[in-house]
Amino acid sequence: MGKGNQKLRILYLQDIFSRRSDENHVFSAEQICEILQDDYGISAERKAIYGDIEALQDYGMEIVNTRSPVRGYYLKSRRFEPAEVRLLTDAVLAAKFISPKKTKSLVYKTGSLLSESQEEMLRRQVYVNSSVKCSNEELYEIISALSDAIEQKVQVQFEYSKRKLEKRFVRRFTSKIFIVNPYALIWSNDHYYLVCNNPKYSNLMHVRLDRISNIQITDTPCRHFSAVSAYKDKFDSADYSNKLFNMFSGDSGEIKLRCNNRLVDDILERFGENIPLMIDGEDAFIVRATVELSEGLVSWIMQFGTDMKVLEPIELKNAVRDKARDISLLYE
Repeated sequence: MGKGNQKLRILYLQDIFSRRSDENHVFSAEQICEILQDDYGISAERKAIYGDIEALQDYGMEIVNTRSPVRGYYLKSRRFEPAEVRLLTDAVLAAKFISPKKTKSLVYKTGSLLSESQEEMLRRQVYVNSSVKCSNEELYEIISALSDAIEQKVQVQFEYSKRKLEKRFVRRFTSKIFIVNPYALIWSNDHYYLVCNNPKYSNLMHVRLDRISNIQITDTPCRHFSAVSAYKDKFDSADYSNKLFNMFSGDSGEIKLRCNNRLVDDILERFGENIPLMIDGEDAFIVRATVELSEGLVSWIMQFGTDMKVLEPIELKNAVRDKARDISLLYE
C-alpha cells in the first residue's frame, strides 16, 4: 500500500482502537504510526494521528488518553460491553435450535464486538455442546422467509418433520407438507416456534423452526389473525406466549389457584410482577390469571405437587385430578 491510501487511514485507525485497544492495551501516537506502517503500509506523522483521534472522538468514539500505568490512547467504551457480549454468547450457546456450525459462526461474530484480548478471554470460557444442537442449517433462510411472509401477510408452504418410532426402535423422520397463515415467531422453552393457522381449521398452532425445511412464500393472502384468535388490530406475541404453558394451545379462560407462600417467585415470574396476590391464611395465597387451558397447563400445575391447588374452573380441577390418578395407576 502507498500514499494513495491515506484517505483510508482514519478507518484503519478506527479498527485499531476497536479491536486492539482496551484499558489493558493502550497505544501511543508513535506506536499507532508503526502499526499503520507495518500492517497497512500507510505512513503517518504523530500530528496527523492526533487530528484523526480528535475526529473519531467527535464522531462518538470514547477514545481516552491515559497516563497510568503507561501513557497512551485506548477505546474506553464500546457499543457492546464485555458483559453484554457474554450474555449474547451464552444465549446463542443455550439455543438448541441453532446448529453447531451456525453457533460457532455467531459466537465468532459476537466476539468481534470486543477487543481481541477481550474476545480471547471470552473464547476460553465458552464451549459448544453439539450433542444438544439441531442439524438444520436452513434456520436463517427459514427465519428470513417467515419474517417476510408475516410482513407481507401471505401464506407459506414448508415441509415439517417429526420423529417416528419404527421396528427395532429405530427413530425415523416422517415429513408432511403444510400451507399455513403465519402470525408470529416466539422463542420459548429452548425452541423457536412459528405461531400460525392451518387454513383447514379455526385455531392457532405452533411449529418448531428447526423441523421446517424447503420453505416457500406464496402469493395467497394470509387469513387475518382476528378470525382465529382474540387479537383484533395487532397479534400480541408477548401476551400470547405469557398465556401459554409449554407451547400448548387451548381455549382461553380464567383460573384460580391456591399456592403455598414459597411459590411467590414462581407465580410472579410466570404471570408478571403486577399480578395481584391475595393472602389466604398464614402460609398460602390465591392468584387469578387468564391463560390457555391446555395439557401444558395441567403439567405445569402438577410440577408443584401439594404446594398448588386448582380452585377454578372445575374442568381444570378435574383434569389435574385425572392426570394425577393416571400417573398413580402406573406405579400400582
